[in-house]
Amino acid sequence: MHSPYALHRPVANEFLRRDRDHQRRRELLAVTAAVLVAGGALLGYVSIHLETTQVGYRIDALERGLHTLQEEQRRLEIALERATHPRRVEARAGAELGMRPPRLGETFFYDALRAEVPLVASVGAERSDGPPAVQAGGGS
Repeated sequence: MHSPYALHRPVANEFLRRDRDHQRRRELLAVTAAVLVAGGALLGYVSIHLETTQVGYRIDALERGLHTLQEEQRRLEIALERATHPRRVEARAGAELGMRPPRLGETFFYDALRAEVPLVASVGAERSDGPPAVQAGGGS
């Protein structure tokens, strides 16, 4: 089976050559450039959108973690208030350490003691800011 395309035809003009269509080439380059710019812009938009979505998810996770930590802080503050309540401290001090509230006459205040009993100083030295010092070993 022979077809007109399968037959070898002799070239009638051996000097015939194809001329380049510069106009079509410019149009093709312009369309290609426009498609590349549009594709780049689309890729940029998609990447920005994905990054925004990921940041939103991270913010949401951090807010959930913050809420959890705030709840834990609230629970710990309540536990601290319970543990440091004066009645509870007094009860634990009595039960675990054998401590008791002071009885009448067992409480002394530093200022009152200082006024009643002068501080012991070096032998022969006098204090200029208070009453005379008592020498060690005793007596006044």
